[in-house]
Amino acid sequence: MIYMKISRLLIFVFLIAPSFLLAQTKEVLFTIDNHPYYTDEFMRVYNKNLDLVKDDSQKDLDKYLDLFLGYKLKVEKANKIGLQNGTNYQNELKSYRNQLSKNYVNDSKVTNELVHEAYDRMQQEVRASHILVLVDEGASPQDTLKAYNKVLDVKKRLDAGEDFIKVAQQFSEDPSVKENNGDLGYFSAFRMVYPFENAAYKTKLGQISKPFRTRFGYHIIKVVDKRVNRGEVTVAHIMILKQNDAAQNEKAKTTIDDIYKKIQQGENFESLAQQFSEDKSSSAKGGVLQRFGSGQLSSEEFENVAFELKDKNQISVPFQSQFGWHIVKLIEKHPVRTFDDMKFELEEKIRKDERSLLITNSLAKKLRAKYTFTKDSKLIATIKGLVNDEFYTQTWVVPEKSKDLNGVVLTINKDRKINSKVFLDFIASKQKSNIKTKPVARLVDELFEKFVDEQLITYYNDNLENEFSEFKNVMDEYRDGLLLFDLMEKEIWNRAKNDTIGLNDYFKNNIKNYQWKKRYSADILSSTDSKVVEKAQKFLKKGKSLEYIKEQLNNDGKVNIMSKSGMYEEDYDVLSQFKDLPKGVTTIVSKDQYFFVVNISDVKPAGSKELSECKGKVISDYQQYLENNWVDELKKEFTIKVNQDVFAKVKNQLHN
Repeated sequence: MIYMKISRLLIFVFLIAPSFLLAQTKEVLFTIDNHPYYTDEFMRVYNKNLDLVKDDSQKDLDKYLDLFLGYKLKVEKANKIGLQNGTNYQNELKSYRNQLSKNYVNDSKVTNELVHEAYDRMQQEVRASHILVLVDEGASPQDTLKAYNKVLDVKKRLDAGEDFIKVAQQFSEDPSVKENNGDLGYFSAFRMVYPFENAAYKTKLGQISKPFRTRFGYHIIKVVDKRVNRGEVTVAHIMILKQNDAAQNEKAKTTIDDIYKKIQQGENFESLAQQFSEDKSSSAKGGVLQRFGSGQLSSEEFENVAFELKDKNQISVPFQSQFGWHIVKLIEKHPVRTFDDMKFELEEKIRKDERSLLITNSLAKKLRAKYTFTKDSKLIATIKGLVNDEFYTQTWVVPEKSKDLNGVVLTINKDRKINSKVFLDFIASKQKSNIKTKPVARLVDELFEKFVDEQLITYYNDNLENEFSEFKNVMDEYRDGLLLFDLMEKEIWNRAKNDTIGLNDYFKNNIKNYQWKKRYSADILSSTDSKVVEKAQKFLKKGKSLEYIKEQLNNDGKVNIMSKSGMYEEDYDVLSQFKDLPKGVTTIVSKDQYFFVVNISDVKPAGSKELSECKGKVISDYQQYLENNWVDELKKEFTIKVNQDVFAKVKNQLHN
């Protein structure tokens, strides 16, 4: 919803973008009903838009001031009628702020390091096998130690020279080991959990890693191969499913071979895919699959064939995978993009990936040094007495005691006081994290440190407007933009749609703008073959129907002739090729490698349109008419005072 609104806001709102601020003294430029508007905002917005506006008149400062005044008058009107209190408005503003704040609520140094690390890793694909010893992320110390000792025993076997595959088959607790012997195939950055990715890229080719832990348990990996990243590929395929019966499977092989012969004879790959491919998810689209990279499909054979195709539209010979027989056509190769092209995308992936914890932890560490904060140790001790072992079974609830729980447990910068109830709710919410820290007193201390980090980041986020002037400017402009959208919808767009009398009057007064050109009721027939069109022309002259003509000329599964029918103006598409169009069948003309013949059944002279025939255009024009006169009405509604002496100084600064 937000993005839809932005597209419409750009029609009339001052563009939202960071800008260079001139050094200046902040003064009141004008007031609207005693509400002051300052020179710094006016100069910032003017400079920001200077190179963007196409109309030179908008660069004239007097005219620009009038535009800026009109903009602020609309904002005043929106606030006056209470649009700023609307639920949808509040939700959208909050959503946008959350999105914008992501660029600020991070550690840019750590983020940049992670982005570069991810991009460097994406240049290479790693093939690794692994052995997994399962242990829950929140397992007890006893269970964790048991799993760790088991993985150490496995490592000793490998160090002693035992075969990795045999050890994996015997000891790995990954359910897929029975099928793949622990081989995970090729992968690149973001395809595995971050600790696993780290181990894979840091372990040398042919070497076995030390045991390491992920949220699934302890792993040992062996790096089998490393190669240049093949990027991604888009292909289409025709598939005949594998059959259990030997005779049926041979029939499937014969079918795919016959299809391949038809392709070699020049028949269309996409049409054959639609007719014969048994992959129902892609056959209707001509066999086209979603683009993929190494390790994303469950068939390595299919991936290898797809990536081996070199030239666009190159078609493979039939080959077999575990799913059946395939013929693959290369649509497009997508090599790894440049760093600049991928930077934003990588930042988004990192935010969603567990490596984002590195950013959060780094930011929290900086904020602990930036802000002063104090805790109430006595209150925390009281809270420790309220938490019990039910936490570990996820059944603990915040006690309904108010006297002992009321109080400020954490104070940040003396102006943010956080009640103990907030911390208790935080503790309750962390039960799902399956934390096993014991005893309870130690658990509460551990959770309080996490709570402090979270509250510091929240405090920082809430004060971004005070921390960064550009953030405040963008939020102010977006806030005004949303208000203007709601106001325009209420005062202009909806009014233009619903004001029947006003719309009719506007239409009658401007009828000259809504005129038909000469029109023809026509059947337009086309083909790339002139002889086919000649035949169609003869049929038309004999009075044959379009259905009859298509039946006669579209045969043997080929579409030789196409038609479209309707009422068209004289300059429509191919009609402009004819000098004169009386009723009846035309001569044959050519355009863009196609041949056309037209059958005219009726001719209508130029004339005025009915409102029903152009209502959408009239509503749009009426909206613009209402908006153009609206600012004059607002100027009468509000009291405006422009400080001309201050404006003269602004002119002088901007012209110098």
